[in-house]
Amino acid sequence: MFYKDERLALFIDGSNLYAAAKSLGFDIDYKLLRQEFMRRGKLLRAFYYTALLENDEYSPIRPLVDWLHYNGFTMVTKAAKEYTDSQGRRKVKGNMDIELAVNAMELAPHVDHIVLFSGDGDFRPLVESLQRQGVRVSVVSTIRSQPPMISDELRRQADNFIELDGLREVIGRPPRDPIPEHNRESEMADD
Repeated sequence: MFYKDERLALFIDGSNLYAAAKSLGFDIDYKLLRQEFMRRGKLLRAFYYTALLENDEYSPIRPLVDWLHYNGFTMVTKAAKEYTDSQGRRKVKGNMDIELAVNAMELAPHVDHIVLFSGDGDFRPLVESLQRQGVRVSVVSTIRSQPPMISDELRRQADNFIELDGLREVIGRPPRDPIPEHNRESEMADD
């Protein structure tokens, strides 16, 4: 439930939202996403969190990051770290949970409602703390994928769960032709 006069802030866990939308077979149109939540309340901020591979000559996520930055999103990025796992596979580590949590706690006194685009159960204590401060928290993720992309604990803690698949007609677009490198964001390790 949203109220027209409530102050809203969006917190988008980029890699988590990308993976959830991909599992449902669509891409997010961020212009439509921003418009939808401006319609639902007084949107104060829309944060987008992602790690970037700095050593690549071209990062497939760079055009999205630049577009978001120029179109009303507050970008929070950091350099991702590459490593090789025990099976010799190249992995990317770029967790943005702490940055998101700190920003949410700082903004809490200035908003009525936070919309968290993530299914990561690590955010349950953050949601609980925000609620103790009088902030309502909606979580956007999906239970329609196999396995579900949202942890049960986070879903139970939230004031409102919004099924991402239910937003498909409002904020979705057909997926673009896959770029082999583009899967990097979804392969980012949590730790």
